Amino acid sequence: MKLLNFGSMNLDHVYQVDHFVRPGETLSVTQQVTVPGGKGLNQSISLSRAGISVRHGGCVGPDGGSLITLLQENGVDTSLIRPVETAQGHTVIQVDPSGENSILLFGGSNHCVTEAQIEETLSCLQAGDWLILQNELNLLPELIDQAFARGIHIVLNPSPFNEKLDSVDFDKLAWILVNELEAKQLSGCEDPEEAWMVLHDRYPHLSILITLGGEGSLAWQITDGAITFCRQPVFPVEAVDTTGAGDTYTGYFIGGLLEGRPLADCMRRASMASAIAVTRLGAARSIPTKQEVEEALCSMTNSTN
Repeated sequence: MKLLNFGSMNLDHVYQVDHFVRPGETLSVTQQVTVPGGKGLNQSISLSRAGISVRHGGCVGPDGGSLITLLQENGVDTSLIRPVETAQGHTVIQVDPSGENSILLFGGSNHCVTEAQIEETLSCLQAGDWLILQNELNLLPELIDQAFARGIHIVLNPSPFNEKLDSVDFDKLAWILVNELEAKQLSGCEDPEEAWMVLHDRYPHLSILITLGGEGSLAWQITDGAITFCRQPVFPVEAVDTTGAGDTYTGYFIGGLLEGRPLADCMRRASMASAIAVTRLGAARSIPTKQEVEEALCSMTNSTN
């Protein structure tokens, strides 16, 4: 079984601020760093650090060489990434003292995917293999249509949530991973469990994970028509930077599914991985290793015995 993450890569310009900038305000920052990021890159590194073999597909601009290097240093296969002349995608991220963030996203090179590249990239997969996607690339509906036609299991993180998703056929997906706001935007329901019911009625074969920030996460996994439900609380930590926490969760969660772990175990490991990540600055560089996650879980288990 092969895994391909066809995803974005960004340079994240991170600014530590006392509060998010207001309309008309000029705000001094307390610290600034430029670090690697992008939902695709973060998720590939999370998968690799979780012990999963992953190939990354996408486009890299002339200023994105450090992103390729980072993926390679983390054991990610980058042979399917194609160079383009458009500037590397990037973000401008404000982080306040509580660790919350506000993000501006420039697509750049991530929006240079072509239909020919999609066909060439997906040709490395066979029926039964897995594809992970996010909504930070162009031609997302075409990617999904071609992958589904090949019998590939498709996981979508539909973030950022925008009008491009109107053209996506959610019936062709195996999993969607959304936060509470995205679940509401998809379903029209405030309550996550009501959102699940609406979405399940609409897409009866779709498994769904909803992350709830400090309230943990919920998941409904559909296997041969049977539904498995699980609720996972967060592991309390003092957050420094929440950037990339969701991507960390995604990588460890999908990694657990590919290893055949029970749903509850997948969510527990993913929750611990994201808890560790928010105690560190940055996105990709904050993602813990499999050993760190296992040691933290073991330490927690021992402390409760």
